[in-house]
Amino acid sequence: MDDDLSCEGCDFSTDLCICTAILNSFKEVNRMLSELGLLRRLTQQAVMEILKDRIHSFVQDSCKGSFEESYISKLIRWLDESVMGWIRSIYTSHSASTFGALDTTEISEYREKLIQLMLETYTKARIEQLFNIIIEFPDSQPALEDLRDCLTRTNLRQFLTTNLRQVLDAKLLHPGVNTGDILTAYIAAIRALRVLDGSGVILELVCSNLRKYLKTREDTVKCIVQSLLDESAMELREELMKSEGLQLDANLEDEDVQEGWEDWEPDPVDADPNKVSRGRRSADIISMLVNIYGSKKIFVNEYRSLLSNRLLTHWSYETEKEIRYLEMLKLRFGESGEDSLYQCEVMLKDISDSKRMNFHLHSQDGGCPELITQAIDVNALILSAHFWPPFKASEPVELPDQVKEALDVYTKAFQTLKGNRTLEWNSGLGTVQLQLELGEKKLDLRVSPIHASIICKFTEREEWSLGELSSVLKVSSTVLRRKIVFWITHGLIKEAGGDLYKLAEGHERRPSGVSNNSQRRESVDEGDCEESFTESRADQREAELSFFWSYIVGMLTNLESLPLERIHQMLRIFAMEGPTGVECDINELREFLDGKVRQQKLCFTGMHYRLPK
Repeated sequence: MDDDLSCEGCDFSTDLCICTAILNSFKEVNRMLSELGLLRRLTQQAVMEILKDRIHSFVQDSCKGSFEESYISKLIRWLDESVMGWIRSIYTSHSASTFGALDTTEISEYREKLIQLMLETYTKARIEQLFNIIIEFPDSQPALEDLRDCLTRTNLRQFLTTNLRQVLDAKLLHPGVNTGDILTAYIAAIRALRVLDGSGVILELVCSNLRKYLKTREDTVKCIVQSLLDESAMELREELMKSEGLQLDANLEDEDVQEGWEDWEPDPVDADPNKVSRGRRSADIISMLVNIYGSKKIFVNEYRSLLSNRLLTHWSYETEKEIRYLEMLKLRFGESGEDSLYQCEVMLKDISDSKRMNFHLHSQDGGCPELITQAIDVNALILSAHFWPPFKASEPVELPDQVKEALDVYTKAFQTLKGNRTLEWNSGLGTVQLQLELGEKKLDLRVSPIHASIICKFTEREEWSLGELSSVLKVSSTVLRRKIVFWITHGLIKEAGGDLYKLAEGHERRPSGVSNNSQRRESVDEGDCEESFTESRADQREAELSFFWSYIVGMLTNLESLPLERIHQMLRIFAMEGPTGVECDINELREFLDGKVRQQKLCFTGMHYRLPK
């Protein structure tokens, strides 16, 4: 036998192994201590410390990072087979005369303590991993169900809420995280914590800071509305397809004792007694997102702004998809009240009416012959200005004469059909389909009116100074310089220096990346289009708040200086009750006044606002 072969237990060579002697001595000492009644008293603490470390190691090794299966039954099975076997070797290896029913009772007590210890260890391990469990939901549902069962058998509920709130605050509540990612995590938390606690109290406690932080972000409403309309966001899309209306906290009454009283259960002891239990137990994700702000009006206005830009940027008369989304939103947000979606219905109707109008005016039967035969084909989106969001301020451009004549023909045809109604054209909006010939190559481009006007001027003269072109087109030099870069990029115009621009020579007229011998027809979309044509909800809100400015100036002129609370109180009395119906809470007013301070239109000293001298 190899002399180096040694026993793993005592490190002696196998022929000198003393493990058996040690084990026999161990049992003999236990027997004598048991006969003296000292065994449990002397060994209990040491045994529990050893088992505590072993259980902790086993739980970490078995369950860390694995959320897709339940582990409680496996852990109990391991405890019965391995741990309890070791316990029995200590306490039941003695003579039957010494041990009887008492031994069985002691072993059962040990087992109950060890199961409780193991559940607490497993619960703490899952709590430390709870953020990852939430993000991976619904794949992690078995882990959540285990944690739910463990919370009923351990006193770790408060530890869970404190720990998870700290983790969410540390990981999500800072400027480095996108609003969309914060919303994704919040939605996952809503769905996951409903499995953990059906009362919604844990969700309310751990996400309170998260909800407050989302309210401070300017793009939260926009991200929520975009997610509702995003086909890839399946969670919110499924919520949108539900037929019940929103459950807003402001409209809820505690009706638990009136409806379903047979199944009524009291809220947990850590629930906020000032909040309605029914709203807390709601599992409607969209309602919880709207409740961040407490009003659906800002969401309706944001959707209205988003819809207007979608309709105006797609340049298509096909609205079936938008109508389907609108009908689903009407089921959730309601069809009545000042914050209804009626204006959005009118917007979609404008698009369909425009399609019918264009078809009729260009048709052979009943159409306008002059409109049909003219060189420039004109199709219009006819919008009811009262129902659309305000358009962004844009500089009107002086259109070419032939384009203005074509628009006049369309206007006369419309007036003939509609009687006393007429059209007001917005020369800064719309698209122009151009076909440019570059030698043997033909290039199709869809550009904005200002880009089309620029290139048309270069068909009249091959060389223009920036000042001359700005004067003819009635566009500022700053805007014109930015817009003309598009044609320089496509190789049609070149900069000759000194704010002088020339039409490129024939051999130079090609878009970058296109070979000289290319004879294909290409369609190139103009990349400098406006991302949005109408004002955003934030822009509209700023315009609404500017209504208060004259009141504020008058107050400070008469009273010299006022604190924020006094200004807000006076606005509620004199301005918010007026015909405009514009309301403003104290936080919005603070932001508005601070903006005026940054613009040096107000001074802020000693917690008082005053006009600069």
